[in-house]
Amino acid sequence: MDLHCCSSSQLIPFLLLLPPVLYISYHVARNLAKKKPATHGVKAHPLVGYLPAFLKNRDRFLDWSTELIVGSPELRMGFWIPGMNTGIITGNPADVEHILRANFANYPKGERSISMLVDFLGHGLFNSDGEQWLWQRKNASTEFSTRSLRGFVVDAVQSEVRDRLLPLLRRAAGSGVVLDMEDVLERFAFDTICMVSFGHDPCCLADGGALAEGKSDFMRAFGEAQELAVGRFLDPVGASWKIKKWLNVGTERRLKKAIADVHGFAMEIVRARRSQAMTSAKENRNRDDVLSRFVASEEHGDDETLRDMVLSFLIAGRETTSSALTWFFWLVSSRPDVAARIAEEVRSVRASVGTAPGEPFGFDALREMHYLHAALTESMRLYPPVPIDSQSCAADDTLPDGTHVGAGWSVTYSAYAMGRLEAIWGEDCAEFRPERWLGKDGEFRPESPFRYTVFHAGPRTCLGKEMAYVQMKSIVASMLEEFAVDVVQKNPAGGVPEHVLSVTLKMKGGLPVQIRRRMEA
Repeated sequence: MDLHCCSSSQLIPFLLLLPPVLYISYHVARNLAKKKPATHGVKAHPLVGYLPAFLKNRDRFLDWSTELIVGSPELRMGFWIPGMNTGIITGNPADVEHILRANFANYPKGERSISMLVDFLGHGLFNSDGEQWLWQRKNASTEFSTRSLRGFVVDAVQSEVRDRLLPLLRRAAGSGVVLDMEDVLERFAFDTICMVSFGHDPCCLADGGALAEGKSDFMRAFGEAQELAVGRFLDPVGASWKIKKWLNVGTERRLKKAIADVHGFAMEIVRARRSQAMTSAKENRNRDDVLSRFVASEEHGDDETLRDMVLSFLIAGRETTSSALTWFFWLVSSRPDVAARIAEEVRSVRASVGTAPGEPFGFDALREMHYLHAALTESMRLYPPVPIDSQSCAADDTLPDGTHVGAGWSVTYSAYAMGRLEAIWGEDCAEFRPERWLGKDGEFRPESPFRYTVFHAGPRTCLGKEMAYVQMKSIVASMLEEFAVDVVQKNPAGGVPEHVLSVTLKMKGGLPVQIRRRMEA
């Protein structure tokens, strides 16, 4: 009897534990039985997937994923981490065209991505799918195609170059001071994108060639909100940001404050523009910034919709051109032949249009600078401002080579890796060679957007591409016509500067430079 009681008392806990153990075992086995993406050269562990490899390479994720893509016969890598994420990262142009054009409807931004940014960006163009995205895209595309907006962009950039950037560089050249070119370019970009987006000048670069004391409150808050929001994507424990947000602690507490500051400032401008539209429709129609155009249209939505649309334009333009130009000036600093050829082209265009040195360049003059266009395009091939971009797979799919893609998987294409593929660019893919973009007649020759994905491709192709080139070419032409830019080596051994992976590819620690007048070069 005692033995029977003893065995029963031991059996009861076992029977109580058996159902959850069987349940967990069933779901683990079912999960393992599902098709999983594979990665050439990396071992997937039975229960933790690629988590050990991810944690080991988390701080060099971009280079690590590029190495795997370059070494893969399929030009892609897969990953799966239980409880976190499953998906692929590809550099294969056939995959990219399938995702961004052929089966576009099956690859939206996805709920996971949208949920991470919705408290910051709402449901603006940058953070929406379906009909909501289509409506905004249609309206934005109409506005961006107008000659008046293009003229307004050129005027805003010319003013910033003439009244702020060039005076700053002239002062620096005279004093020998070291400038952080990345910081200067970020200030320039924020001034111009704010002017174009909603007609506000934050004066991050001051008139007369001085750096404003600190960054504007709006620029500081927007930068902090962007950095912290992007940090959610890089967290290895997917739910941790939600827990911190619920508890209102740590980075989520800081993010909440930054978002409140950004939204408060943006809503102030939206309401002011709406009020102006009601009191003076004629005055508002004469304003050329994007916000005023939307307010004046018949389909502008409520205040929050307008705010979200403007914030999407800001995040798209705030750091992209400054990132591209930071890496461009670093590359050109070791290629005096490229800098000299750009300066020669600028002088030639000046002579043909009949303007004096130091005068801003108009749209037509900038369009004639084919070598400069090629040099910027080549720089962005190697150092794309947005190195990776992700979509979500809505329903099970098959890539052109027969590879399975599961519903709910993250599908990412890497412009950074694609710029380093011999299969696309040939054996000299690692070289900075602007000539690869020029035809025999010396004119710029574009590449397929599914091979050169810097401005994305398909229905989500960047609306601001032309505006970005106007800004970049204006800055480089004006600078290299008058100045030489010497990088101050932070690392005596040289080599490629470390990068910081955020929304854009930033240079860690900035880019310290000294400015010399070209006649002294």
